[in-house]
Amino acid sequence: MMLRRGFILLLPRLVGLLVVACCSVSIVYMLACTPKGDNQQLALPRVHSSTAKEGYEAILQEQEEQHRNYIISLKKQIAQLKAELQGRSEQLKNVQNQHPDPLVIRLDHSNPEKAQANLLAFLRSQIDKAEVHSGVKLSTEYAAVPFESFTLQKVYQLETGLTRHPEEKPVRKDKRDELIEVIELAVGSLNNPEGDGNVKHRVYTASDFIEGIYRTEKDKGTLYELTFKGDTKHQFKKVVLFRPFGPVMKVKNENVNMADTLINVIVPLAKRASKFRQFMQNFRQMGIQQDGRIHLTVVYFGKEQMNEVKSILENTSKSANFKNFTFIQLNEEFSRGKGLDVGARFWKGNNVVLFFCDVDIYFTAEFLNSCRLNTQPGKKVFYPVLFSQYNPSIIYGHHDSIPSLEQQLIIKKETGFWRDFGFGMTCQYRSDFINIGGFDLDIKGWGGEDVHLYRKYLHSNLIVIRTPVRGLFHLWHEKQCLDELTPEQYKMCMQSKAMNEASHGQLGMLVFKQEIETHLHRQKLSSKKT
Repeated sequence: MMLRRGFILLLPRLVGLLVVACCSVSIVYMLACTPKGDNQQLALPRVHSSTAKEGYEAILQEQEEQHRNYIISLKKQIAQLKAELQGRSEQLKNVQNQHPDPLVIRLDHSNPEKAQANLLAFLRSQIDKAEVHSGVKLSTEYAAVPFESFTLQKVYQLETGLTRHPEEKPVRKDKRDELIEVIELAVGSLNNPEGDGNVKHRVYTASDFIEGIYRTEKDKGTLYELTFKGDTKHQFKKVVLFRPFGPVMKVKNENVNMADTLINVIVPLAKRASKFRQFMQNFRQMGIQQDGRIHLTVVYFGKEQMNEVKSILENTSKSANFKNFTFIQLNEEFSRGKGLDVGARFWKGNNVVLFFCDVDIYFTAEFLNSCRLNTQPGKKVFYPVLFSQYNPSIIYGHHDSIPSLEQQLIIKKETGFWRDFGFGMTCQYRSDFINIGGFDLDIKGWGGEDVHLYRKYLHSNLIVIRTPVRGLFHLWHEKQCLDELTPEQYKMCMQSKAMNEASHGQLGMLVFKQEIETHLHRQKLSSKKT
């Protein structure tokens, strides 16, 4: 593909070079034929000289010979350029015949048979490009694409994240359907071997399947290797299948204008005035100063610390000249779902993007644009996977001091993790939230309400965009799991608390701290003796 595109880019240059060569011939010819100036004229013989006629003939013959040589030389150069151009054209034609352009496959509707043949040739070429028949030289050990294995019941996977297990039944329907289809194709291949039409074979079924491995090269396709029981204990049947990926196809090309798209950030809150002050610093910098198309709705439960929270809001309003905020106070027990639901329904303006947010969240202006771009009324809702920060006291415990908050917001495995089990931060249009039925208001306290809403969207016809985002962070804070929570809520809270503290390696250093200190002490004594 790269070679062919190189030829395409080279053709205009060769044509240009040919034009320049032709122009050069003309210029040289004109210069050679133009009479020379007074100072450059040849010394002609005198008219009355006896050798005048012979002299003129000699000079003319010499000039004619020079012109003839010039023309012959330039004709040779032009012929060479034409031959090279013709050769390049033939090479390009051959490459196009061997590897049809995906654009041609997609756009050539005038000849369906040719388009179908080109597509089939492209798909077959994907097998040759992929690491199927031979290995590929890789730069490092991290460049290898690992296989995952599967049986009839389980999948054994490496990239588990926090919501999946090393061994599990395929939860996603597309993954189940994929593996079932592959096993069925392999069984069909075993029962209908090529070239053995008259030979009787045993009938294979899915129960003969032992295990399979598969891996996907994103730009080429998925390779499957399946092993079945053979005729005896130590004999096996192996089937290799490949699912080639087709050429990239353009779905649409559109301009998206978000200049007038307002985001209503809704924050449920009870007490936590110091955290709210930190949140407002982030909101002022990213939401007010950098973005400017934003509204803040604070739903406050109870009256404790309420005046302090209202004072922080009013001070921000005065200093930043910001009037787009709403403060709602509820005299009842805190319920995150209730607070978000009340805040969403309180809005009386035009249809608006709702960003359900918590007070311990840090967001960037780039995230606000992602929030807009990944939502569409009646079509799409956005469920970003945020990056959750570990306990800074553990991460930076060996440093002289803990860095500033902005310096801590680094996406590395030592500093935090993708919170792929959380569904609390979400963007959607208000109309979609109302039409889906909002939150389950029977859920009290912490946890559960976000998963319930997420499942509602999954059960609808809306597209749920779920992806990690680099501009949304959950700031570490000590988590309190109250006795009033239900057993299920308490379990979820404790799991979240354990994951929030540090990575496995960092927690291990804490667990074995005494052992490490003893080792260092022994090393110190040993060095003194020597």
